[in-house]
Amino acid sequence: MTTLEMPHVSECTVSSCSYNHDGCHAFAINVGGSNGSADCGTFIPLSTKGGLDTVSTQVGACQRVDCVNNKDLECNAAAVRIGAGEGSDTANCLTYEKS
Repeated sequence: MTTLEMPHVSECTVSSCSYNHDGCHAFAINVGGSNGSADCGTFIPLSTKGGLDTVSTQVGACQRVDCVNNKDLECNAAAVRIGAGEGSDTANCLTYEKS
């Protein structure tokens, strides 16, 4: 898989993330977590907004080997959605589906 084939972040509704201002402006996100949910490892809760001016954010790595979209630690979903998690999880991959 090349970077042109990596799944894109089609939506991020986590307004408290520094990379999210009118969409995700990180070059790539990582998905991880060990608490039963798929956390966005790129989430940064700062008041400063960052990232690239023009970007089509993609999934850089996925550490959730128990997801149906994970093949060889790469996400093979068409696109992913990031949103608020449950409890203390602030940003989750909403496309995560346990295999």
